[in-house]
Amino acid sequence: MGYKPNVSSDSDSGDLDLSPAPVEEFGCSLFGSIRISSLSRADLREAAYELFFLSCRSSSGSGSRGSLNYYPASPSAGSGEGSSPRWPSSPGMTVAKSRIKKALGLTARRSSPLTTGMARGIDMSSPGKVKRPMTSAEIMRQQMRVTEQNEQRLRKTLTRTLVGQRGRKAESIVLPLELLRQIKPADFNDLQEYHQWQRRQLNLLEAGLLLHPSLPIDSENHHAAARLSRIVRSCEAAPLDTGKNSEVMRSLCSAVTSLAWRSPEGSPSSSLDPCYWADGYPLNSHLYIALLRSVFDLKMASAVLDEVDELVELMKKTWPVLGFDLPAHNACFAWLFFERYLETGQTEPELMWAALSILGDVAVDAKKPDRQVSYVKLLAAALGAMRGWAERRTVEYHQWFGKDLGANMGLAVALSLATSKIIMEDDMIGSMGLLDPDGAVCASSSDARVDYYIRSSMRSAFTKILERGTSQDDNIIAQLRDEPVNILLDLARSTEELAVAEKKFFSPVLKKWNRAPTAAAAATLHACFGVVLKQYASKATQLTNELVEVLKSAGKLEKLLVQMVVDDSADSEDGGMKVVREMIPYDVASTIASLLKAWIEERTRLAKECLNRAKETESAVDLARLAKESLDEFFDIQVEDRGFMVQDLVNGLDAIFQEYISFVAGCGSKQTYMPSLPPLTRCNQDSSLTKLLKRASPRCRAGIGHSVVGAVAADAHRPHPCASRGTQRLYIRLNTLHYILVHLGALDKSLSFLSPSVRRVAAPPSRHFDGAGAAAQAGVQHVAEVAACRLVFLDTRQVFYEGFYVDGVTEATRIRPALRVLKQNLALLASVLIDRAQPLAARGVMRAALEGFLMVLLAGGRKRAFVQEDHEAVAEDLRSLKLMFGEGEGLLGEETVEREAEVAEGVVALMELPTERLIEEFRSAACESGGIGVFGERGGSPKLPMPPTTGRWNRSDPNTILRVLCHRDDDVASQFLKRAYQLPKRR
Repeated sequence: MGYKPNVSSDSDSGDLDLSPAPVEEFGCSLFGSIRISSLSRADLREAAYELFFLSCRSSSGSGSRGSLNYYPASPSAGSGEGSSPRWPSSPGMTVAKSRIKKALGLTARRSSPLTTGMARGIDMSSPGKVKRPMTSAEIMRQQMRVTEQNEQRLRKTLTRTLVGQRGRKAESIVLPLELLRQIKPADFNDLQEYHQWQRRQLNLLEAGLLLHPSLPIDSENHHAAARLSRIVRSCEAAPLDTGKNSEVMRSLCSAVTSLAWRSPEGSPSSSLDPCYWADGYPLNSHLYIALLRSVFDLKMASAVLDEVDELVELMKKTWPVLGFDLPAHNACFAWLFFERYLETGQTEPELMWAALSILGDVAVDAKKPDRQVSYVKLLAAALGAMRGWAERRTVEYHQWFGKDLGANMGLAVALSLATSKIIMEDDMIGSMGLLDPDGAVCASSSDARVDYYIRSSMRSAFTKILERGTSQDDNIIAQLRDEPVNILLDLARSTEELAVAEKKFFSPVLKKWNRAPTAAAAATLHACFGVVLKQYASKATQLTNELVEVLKSAGKLEKLLVQMVVDDSADSEDGGMKVVREMIPYDVASTIASLLKAWIEERTRLAKECLNRAKETESAVDLARLAKESLDEFFDIQVEDRGFMVQDLVNGLDAIFQEYISFVAGCGSKQTYMPSLPPLTRCNQDSSLTKLLKRASPRCRAGIGHSVVGAVAADAHRPHPCASRGTQRLYIRLNTLHYILVHLGALDKSLSFLSPSVRRVAAPPSRHFDGAGAAAQAGVQHVAEVAACRLVFLDTRQVFYEGFYVDGVTEATRIRPALRVLKQNLALLASVLIDRAQPLAARGVMRAALEGFLMVLLAGGRKRAFVQEDHEAVAEDLRSLKLMFGEGEGLLGEETVEREAEVAEGVVALMELPTERLIEEFRSAACESGGIGVFGERGGSPKLPMPPTTGRWNRSDPNTILRVLCHRDDDVASQFLKRAYQLPKRR
């Protein structure tokens, strides 16, 4: 059973954050690289005691206004050297009956209570000296290694702070600030000591209010945070002046007040309300862990004081200031015993058992609803660190634990299982990336996880045996080829010794969690030795006496391992047959292996010849057929041990496919077909009469001299195929690439249905033709993109890019004729392409069409000019373009169409804005992206930088907005462009 400190129902839990101090020297760090400013472990201990002292004093008993009660140092002492605050204790408790120690199974280490002589080192044999039991305050001061001088300074500060403020709670006091205000250099031995003390207090404020605040610093408190940071930095060289008239002290008080008295709801707080300066993650956890360490005896590092119950009850008074509650305390307490177990050299198992006992309470806490995110972070950090330490040892327990340390290994396994169970059952912790990569295999049960530990450790131990048998400077495989016999014989003997030692020393401990630990270890060793044996057998060209000797040694080892599996699995349902079937027999045929290798080389040569023919015909049918026939014939050969050569065949075929895919996808770049951008100019304003005529009916407009546009429009009303033979050939290549993808998937699927022996020895990934598959996917994307740009900007350039919005937006110049031609080409595309290739090709055409549409609006040349009233017609044309791809042919889904058209819709939205608004948005975007330019010669407004042309149009891109202005046909835009950039008028 676990212990449960007595927590009242009305205690203020505060925020839940935690991160105990790391034990990096033991390879276990609870919070990784997190550091608390410039505070050392000793600084944190002193700060924790100051906070502890404040919490107990401000909540102590009653008295007159401004008075404080003290516990006398001796029956005859009033308020002398040993005075301590009257802190509450448990009257019925004796040092021999600690509830916490009893619950955690900890032994009592001391038969008599601590006395004042023990605390101060007084010679109690002297006459007149009276022994008495130490108060909780004195025990705490001794455990925290606080000098009487430091405590005297604390007492003086709190006396002055609490005068006239009876009942003020500790959580309403920023202790470091009060100490800085009340304590002066005269209270220290020298100025250097005062300077170090002052820097610690400022660093503590920096950590609690700037680096790790519980409430994020918002824009309203930015200046206060900056002031506090400057003050902390200024104290590094010399101490600050903290006198009453000090400007620095006033600034410090102002900054701290602004940052500490901020309520979570954002409402203003008074000085009597709770402040937030020590409850931020991870400062609060470091401070609390510093307090918890005081429960261990200073003279016996592994012993817990018998007064631990009273000390923990007092520590609870710091919870409101630190934002702690019982679950956070439990997580810290579990970490404390785990930390001390490591620091004492792992020689005190009862410390680990105590940590495991507390983890039972942590598991209950972790299942409670409505947990704070900060508490989950604490839990994730604590459990992740403990599990990380335990699993690093359990996955290699042969390295970390000798034959006489099996019990310690059991503790590590128990810790790993306990922490893993909590992590796996907690979705919030799992979302923080703490789920191990082997969780799918190991998370189902303790049996499965311990099985994983056994197999991992056995593999590691076997590898070390193999490395001892070969030179570290040479390649192991090369040595197996040059001098294999002695290495394999020694390896077989060492493997047998390892299996026997595992059964004798470690399996009895692991039997608690795993039904058949010996069987798992034996099966793993069998597999490891089999890998080395196969590597040797693959190099043999004929059967020799040496090969026979090695095989006999391997057979003897195999017989021993199989018998160990059968004996250990006798009580299982299948009698161990599942594990036995896992053990691939050591049946190596070197002659067959050589023949298989020669066969693979021949098939690779035939595949290269087929590749050359495929390049001439641009057909992949024969190449795909040859690959399928090669795999089918390879696995039709009745050879049991052939899996290690599967990848050789796959790699050869994969390289052939990649070369052919590279040939098919070699169709140039889309930039070849993209029109160049014309120079930026401003619109040449027409007369008022011409503007009125442009707004007249289409018939009137046709008489102003637009016969060329009319001819293009009339021709566009007679749709005809516009996709050139070159473009159609690219779409045929797209079919070829999809054909290759389909057959690669079929080949992968056929490989996945091979015999179990082949699957274990061959490459385990789900895709074997990764290189060819990735190349084909990239080729499909590239060919579809190039084909779409060729179709839009080359084949249909006259009716699309050069065909609409010429000399303005009218019914005669809108996009409908171009859409009819584009729709006809989409129909042709659908008739040429196979079904699975059509969506990607259609998406490419839509992207190219949208790119062309935007280039008409933003880089349409001297014949394109727009006014604000054109927005409605342009937006309608864009909707027509989207509708054709989304519903016209049904090739693309609505979400895809909307996502692809987002940029175009943003640019069209700019055309709706008045010219003055466009100029404002352009100024803002240009200054934001390029900075404000130098002032003009006449001292006017700053020159706007010319935004670079990136070609990536966007509503917030300054170059895009500039191009909208260049095509805006009004005086305001023209005058702005002339003043800002001296752009010429169109000719």
